[in-house]
Parts: sequence; structure tokens; C-alpha cells
Amino acid sequence: MKNAFGGLLATHRHYTHSWIHRTLVDLLAIQKEIHTGIFAVMDCTTAGNGPGPRTMIPVIKDYMLASADQVAIDAVSAKMMGFDPMSIEYISVAHQDGLGVGDPRDIEIVGDDISAESWGFKVGDNLASMAGDFIWFGPLKAIQKLFFHTPLVNVFVAASEAYHDYYRWPVKDKKTFENWKRDTSWGRLFQQYENV
Repeated sequence: MKNAFGGLLATHRHYTHSWIHRTLVDLLAIQKEIHTGIFAVMDCTTAGNGPGPRTMIPVIKDYMLASADQVAIDAVSAKMMGFDPMSIEYISVAHQDGLGVGDPRDIEIVGDDISAESWGFKVGDNLASMAGDFIWFGPLKAIQKLFFHTPLVNVFVAASEAYHDYYRWPVKDKKTFENWKRDTSWGRLFQQYENV
């Protein structure tokens, strides 16, 4: 469901982080109203552990998930990662609103037996996520509109870009990505496409 957040809100997504879970549910409700069918495919061949979306640690898992129910696919993937899906607000709210099935016990899974999959993933933090949490959910929440509904938002966008693109990528994440390309079958396949 999170793909709709970046895909549909684009540059204005910073405005809604404080109520991101409700936003995701609202976006799903809109999608279901305007589209006759939604089918989601989730590539879990390489899963991401840790703070995301840009600084996750790649972990090979060799799964593909697919569903016409975006709530169910997120619930199943959350369970596989080791989280309780119904403790994740957007999954729980979407389930309660009847937009899909969030309780894995009520989801029919066809294919491999994944009942024992629980990878122990963690959400984690990086500098950008800690700064965001401080503003969106911490002491500065009361004045966040000053930061995100004025031209000041450009400072945060630039700071995020500087942190991710000019610090994290060259210092740490590029090496992680290069190791993934070199050391995994999925990375080597990806590398073949780079040379086409």
C-alpha cells in the first residue's frame, strides 16, 4: 500500500507523514473506487531489512507474492518479516474499514508453505528518519506546518538529498549495493541488465 503514497502524492508526501497510516488507507479507498481491479505483485527475492526506504540492508529471500488484495499482501509480507500485521496501524485500519484482509489467519495462501517464515527484521533508524520522527511525531509536531506547508519544506528535501545522495550513498550504501550485485544471483542478474 505504501507505493501509492510516493506514487500518488509525489512531492507533497512530506505534508502527510504525521498521519501516514490514515493517508495510506484513504489512498487505497480512492484506488478501489476509481479502478475496477487492483493486482499487486511484490518482489521478495531481495528483501530490505532496517531503515528504509533508501538505506535498507538487502537480504536474499527468494519469494514472490501476488494478490488482488493490497491489505492482504502487506499483511503477509509483514508477518514474513517478523512483524504482527494487525499491530501496524494502516493494515489494521484498512482491515477494519473493509478494504481488505489484514489478519493473516483469514488469508488463503496458495503456493509455498510460508507459515514458519519469520525473518526477525527490524525497522531501525538513520539520521533522516530520526530527524523526521522529531518533527512529525516529536516535540516539533505542533509547528510542523511551518516546516512542511511553507517554502521551508525545500530545506528538508535538500537536506534529505544531501544526506542520502552525498553522504550515505558514497560512504556506505554504494558498497552494500556493489556487494549485493557481486555476491548474489539476483545482483548478478541485475548487473546483466545494466550492460544491455
